[in-house]
Amino acid sequence: MFFSCDENINYFKSRLNNNMDVVNKSFKIEEKEVAVIYIKSLIDEKLLGDIILTPLHLHKKKNITVSYIADNIISTADLEKIENSETANDDIVFGMLLGKVAIFVGEEDNCLLVDIQMFPDRVPSEPPTSAVLYGPRVGFTENSKKNISMIRKSLPTENLVFEKFEVGTFTKTSVILTYLKGVADNKIVKDLSKKIQNIKTDGIVDSHYILSFLQKGETSFFKQAGLAEKPDIITAKLLEGRVAIVVDGSPVVLTVPFLIFEDIQNSNDYYTNPIYTCFIRIIRLIGILVASIAPGVYLALRLYHDNIIPFRFLMTISNSTQGLPFTPFMELIFILILFQILYEVSLRLPRYLGLATSIVGALILGDTGVNAGLISQPGVVIIAMSIISIYIVPDQAAQLSLLRVIFLIIGGTVGLLGIAGGAIYIINEMAMDQKYNVPYLFPYAAKPTNKTVRDGILMEPISKMKSKSQKNTEGSKNKRGN
Repeated sequence: MFFSCDENINYFKSRLNNNMDVVNKSFKIEEKEVAVIYIKSLIDEKLLGDIILTPLHLHKKKNITVSYIADNIISTADLEKIENSETANDDIVFGMLLGKVAIFVGEEDNCLLVDIQMFPDRVPSEPPTSAVLYGPRVGFTENSKKNISMIRKSLPTENLVFEKFEVGTFTKTSVILTYLKGVADNKIVKDLSKKIQNIKTDGIVDSHYILSFLQKGETSFFKQAGLAEKPDIITAKLLEGRVAIVVDGSPVVLTVPFLIFEDIQNSNDYYTNPIYTCFIRIIRLIGILVASIAPGVYLALRLYHDNIIPFRFLMTISNSTQGLPFTPFMELIFILILFQILYEVSLRLPRYLGLATSIVGALILGDTGVNAGLISQPGVVIIAMSIISIYIVPDQAAQLSLLRVIFLIIGGTVGLLGIAGGAIYIINEMAMDQKYNVPYLFPYAAKPTNKTVRDGILMEPISKMKSKSQKNTEGSKNKRGN
């Protein structure tokens, strides 16, 4: 900082590249020069007039100082006095980039920063990925302050802790670590804090950007963090001992550690009949099996085990595949690629065009391909069933898509024995895997107790799950899924 308002204005406008939205206003209060500089696109101009400019213009005190302005003129608690130091200029520039107004007075070597930021924002609404028939419908937004307030509203306790970090050389993104003191495992909290502090990157745009920095090992096939867009889900997971990670600019909140059965569970499970919930969870497990191994099993039966197929079904398959130009393996690969292309197209087109494309692709191309003798009806049915079943657990869509291709290759080369061996290997890997010292298949991979098995694949009534808080995550119950 300099001992002149004009020098300070010229310096900080230069630091901000003399951008068109960097505005300064200078005036005098009883012969004392006062300068205000801010970034117009980041501040609330109504608050600028009501809280800063109007009170300053109306004031008539002689020998006005920065400290006097902070104590007697500006009526807001969101202000900060910056003393002259080696980092003062950087602090002022960074504050202005966050929507703060810098105020300089005469020849003083200090500055006042007043926070009146106003960033584009949206009203909290029900997220499209977590729709419920009953229960809370409010979802997180891209504003981390609003997200924190929604969590605080659900957990009005002094044990709720928020730790803030700034990540990204250019973005300076706020990353907030949230947990319940005395409920979350302190080792997990310290480990996550260290990992976040050690993140070195140019910028963080979304919460998914920090996933790779939090996981054990550089790459992992299995998910290592939960995702949620609703405060009630995060509240339930915090009560179980999870640690939540809120990233400014993202409506998705991460939770650690993550258990595989979280994706089989759903918010609706806790607002409906427990017996129906158990039935639905079993259906989801069946859907996972259909999505991952159905094409491989079908191919293995056609190539190596046709003797165990019922005769009438075998005759139907033989009649529908007679005269096809492709081998059974190439046929399924062709259909799979065709459906995947249609999915990617419908995902990226505008909504009304995407729907039309899906209908045209799935019905017309599929039917035309069968009539043209390029693909068979059983092949289309099997691949379609597999693709549709993936979205019974949409958070595992990427993993199930890869597993489907792996099992398709195994079924076409080894047969049913290879599929069985592959399934055993994957289950064993999940059982042996531990995320932050918590078994990935908890509660079934851990030593079962009466408390831990009440909410796994099957769910008992909530009245029997009274204790939601445990001293560590491994002893918790996973009350609520995505």
